[in-house]
Amino acid sequence: MRTTSVDVAVIGSGPAGEGAAMMAAKNHLDTVVIERYVDVGGGCTHWGTIPSKALRYAVKQLNDSRNNRFIRHLRKEIQVSYPQLLDSANSVIESQVASRHRAYERNHVPIIEGRARFEDEHTLIINQNGADTQRIKARYILIATGSRPYHPEGLDFNHPRILDSDSVLKYREEPRSITIYGAGVIGSEYASIFANLGIKVNLVNTQNRLLSFMDEEITEALSYHLRDQGVIIRHNEEFSHVEARARDVVLHLKSGRRLKSDALLWANGRTGNSAGMNLEAIGLEANSRGQLAVNDCYQTAVPHIYAVGDIIGFPALASSAYDQGRFAATHMLNPDRDNPSIGQMPSGIYTIPEISSVGKTEQELVAEGVPFEAGYASFKYLARAQMSGETVGMLKLLFNIETQQVLGIHCFGDRSSEIVHIGQAVMACQPPGTELEYFVNTTFNYPTMAEAYRVAALNGLNRIA
Repeated sequence: MRTTSVDVAVIGSGPAGEGAAMMAAKNHLDTVVIERYVDVGGGCTHWGTIPSKALRYAVKQLNDSRNNRFIRHLRKEIQVSYPQLLDSANSVIESQVASRHRAYERNHVPIIEGRARFEDEHTLIINQNGADTQRIKARYILIATGSRPYHPEGLDFNHPRILDSDSVLKYREEPRSITIYGAGVIGSEYASIFANLGIKVNLVNTQNRLLSFMDEEITEALSYHLRDQGVIIRHNEEFSHVEARARDVVLHLKSGRRLKSDALLWANGRTGNSAGMNLEAIGLEANSRGQLAVNDCYQTAVPHIYAVGDIIGFPALASSAYDQGRFAATHMLNPDRDNPSIGQMPSGIYTIPEISSVGKTEQELVAEGVPFEAGYASFKYLARAQMSGETVGMLKLLFNIETQQVLGIHCFGDRSSEIVHIGQAVMACQPPGTELEYFVNTTFNYPTMAEAYRVAALNGLNRIA
């Protein structure tokens, strides 16, 4: 078994691993990436973000076409099955894999196929097809192995009608109804996707409202529109057991309620991919969900071993994972540097319509005792939204009454994940307290969705005048 020595060994080629590998290589650190899958990109590219968002986009296009007043007479002829919609993601996945391969090649980062486990704090053993093939010695090791759907004991995921967020993307049936257990990001997104396909959806939430980490007013708007799309939402419910039958599935809840549907999608949490890495050899231990603890610089208890992305838990977003990987590699080069991304990480939830936010929520500001006010822009009054027919939604700015500093931006509606970045940039670059003035005095193209910032800023200022 040959031994190779490098500066940085990255385990996993998803967004977190890619971000770290590119930053390390561009700063002249000898870097290798170990990937257990046949292609680079990780779960994000192959069975997570890219295929699910491509599916969501295809469903929205289909729905928009059916509701377009100019081609409404063709509605009966627009018939697309769920498997056909799934297939629409294949070309996107292939393009993403090809572009990522080119990036590794340009930066001279070799990809080693296989599974990595620790021999000691600086050494990894690579296993291919059950055989140990090589040893990698590294000054720094970064764990970016991602996560997988959480499988509770007693639930048979081999049954064709019991799905998780991976297998639902391979489901070749056309369900008339589906029950989704778990109303977090994944559950809410799939509830929206299936509802827009005309499928009856039961969404079971273990908490008292959807997406409790988001601004309550925004998530209430999402709840309203999911119900308007036909989704039945059950709050404060807990799983008891599942009765999987040949033609349907019955979810039994502790409340005594029974929900029968053609399929069950389990979307209640994820587990970090930390098993089989021999972490005990280096004194690390994952928690009950397979996740590793890190500090603000993404160092584990062993300082030269870093962990980033889903393996460390929240926020478990592809965008944040990439930045975490980049910063971890930067920290290897300069240990005195502070993490610039903490506190300004945006979130994007790809329901139909979308939700996106950055900064504080109303609930957080109330808890902190901050005197604040909100400015609103309703999309239904914006000319661009009226033209596109996307009038559902709003932009909400939260700001300190005394200093007028913008503290949070929350958006619900079409292209929210794009719109929020204007506010994010202003919050990051404008002197605190001048953000509202910037929005009021800046000339926005007309008609655009961006002018919602001017409308919301004026609305907020009028409330405190």
